[in-house]
Amino acid sequence: MRLGGRRSENVEDRRGMPGGPALGGIGTIIILLLGWYFGIDPTPLLQQMQTDSVPEAQGPAPDLAHDPLADFVSGVLADTEDTWRAEFAENGKLYVDPKLVLFTDSVASACGRAESSMGPFYCSRDEKVYIDLGFYRELRERFSAPGDFAEAYVIAHEVGHHVQNLLGISEAVQQEQQRASGAEANRLSVRLELQADCFAGVWANRADRARQILEAGDVDEALAAASAIGDDRLQRQAQGHVTPDSFTHGTSAQRVRWFKRGLESGSIDQCDTFGTTQL
Repeated sequence: MRLGGRRSENVEDRRGMPGGPALGGIGTIIILLLGWYFGIDPTPLLQQMQTDSVPEAQGPAPDLAHDPLADFVSGVLADTEDTWRAEFAENGKLYVDPKLVLFTDSVASACGRAESSMGPFYCSRDEKVYIDLGFYRELRERFSAPGDFAEAYVIAHEVGHHVQNLLGISEAVQQEQQRASGAEANRLSVRLELQADCFAGVWANRADRARQILEAGDVDEALAAASAIGDDRLQRQAQGHVTPDSFTHGTSAQRVRWFKRGLESGSIDQCDTFGTTQL
């Protein structure tokens, strides 16, 4: 993969920092009891307290130049910024850059506390992508999906969720999920994730047309990564069988198909996973 010289300024390096305090057990009990006594829903207060505990980056932007992997993801983030700014501008919209948070082991986000074992994720409440760079070692060793473009695909997928958030897709899906059964909520989640895969493909297409970022083998690396983290493959590895009703990200074949659809078309209009019966 060929990256340009620009690096994003939207990186928060929290590696080595405490993961942030989880809400204490006694405090939680007190809030729940007060909610019960006064007949109010304590959820908003619990969420606000969790949000208030999220540390903010202090001081100047981190110098990642001497950390090759951190420098790489900063470059990938910069490229997604350039691509999506142009895409939104073409459609008369303003693209708001997300932040990328680097952490180790655990992190406090506006969506709650998260462990590295959960993998990279996007939080719509603070518009930040979170990643423990140790995930890339797992991608290589556990999932047999090495390569710099496989690593770039991971960032591009999470940024795809940010695009969904800016377009109002995420909120609409969340509202539907609140009214749906557990199985139907999972099916909506699959469509949301597959669309993020498609948006990652759109980024790759448009970035390559604008800046010739792709090298031989890059697409195969991304497809291998998409296939490696399909729900069916992960469940078969973990429990020896698959339970489709519990899928939340889509099968390996589906993830590959939708990434390729975005890559080949370069158009977000081709990423309507909610308007098709064939995923």
